[in-house]
Amino acid sequence: MKTQPLFALFSLAACFAARAADYLEFAPKPGPGEGKHVVLLAGDEEYRSEEALPMLAKILSQRLGFKCTVLFSADPDGTVRPENGASLTHPEALDSADAVVMLLRFRHWAPETVTRFKAALGRGIPVIGLRTSTHAFNDKELGGFGKDVLGEKWVSHWGVHKKEATRGVVETGAEGDALLHGVADVFGTTDVYEAYPPSDARILLRGQVLKGMQPTDEAADYRKKRATDKAEQGVNDPMMPVAWVREVPATGGTAVNRVFCTTMGAATDLTSEGLRRLVVNAVFWGLRMEVPQKAEVGFVDPYEPTMYGFKGSIPGLKVDDLGLGKAAPKPAAAP
Repeated sequence: MKTQPLFALFSLAACFAARAADYLEFAPKPGPGEGKHVVLLAGDEEYRSEEALPMLAKILSQRLGFKCTVLFSADPDGTVRPENGASLTHPEALDSADAVVMLLRFRHWAPETVTRFKAALGRGIPVIGLRTSTHAFNDKELGGFGKDVLGEKWVSHWGVHKKEATRGVVETGAEGDALLHGVADVFGTTDVYEAYPPSDARILLRGQVLKGMQPTDEAADYRKKRATDKAEQGVNDPMMPVAWVREVPATGGTAVNRVFCTTMGAATDLTSEGLRRLVVNAVFWGLRMEVPQKAEVGFVDPYEPTMYGFKGSIPGLKVDDLGLGKAAPKPAAAP
């Protein structure tokens, strides 16, 4: 008779261990983010969100004091599966989210997950959207999220994909903005997206299209036609916005979502200290907290992200491989 409770305890522990294998939780060290829960949503097939967002969560929790939970597109055994657009592990974490950081692409979540996400937005939580989050969903209920909340949807590649990198240039008049505290030398290996945020958006950075993939490359100087109206313009005249903020009334309530969007944000882009600091600053701004003059954004664990592309995600990668004290394993070299 006495063995039954013990067996039940072991069973409960085993179930918890299995359930926790498909998401990450980072307990915070002391810091200014104490008492705030940031939930990071990784789910795209191209830009290695499964590598980028655990790295950001480690910085937010271990450097700045936020509790962080990272959710993935993954199998029940914890194998990361970026192409599974229906998957978001442990969506219950959204119920206690104070802010959301997301790098998603064309997800189609289960109805109960959609309900939780919409409820979080309805509470007025801040939203930090990276790169393909402008086209985060193809779900009918959330398909307008990019344009309605972030301020833009998918339009086109403005720079040449995988050939022309991006240099971040501070928008004239934004130089003193708190979101740009300590932000310098923003560079990304991804190309500039064509983007036209609405008039209520405050632009922070524009993206200078470069002639190559190095931060020292010159600005590109050719002309091309816009996808919107086919009018021709210089690729850098004017430069497209690549980072902006806006405040959006939350659906179904009186709250307001503070929104930060950048069309940069691939795992490789976030090797840029300036871009990491901008994203971290956006979390503080979104939560109406004082933005540090120069937030500590050094890597907690080694970070050597995989190059973006629809092929090349790390085969067999487990969520647990990305935990504290660990770095994503590198794919085996081809023979």
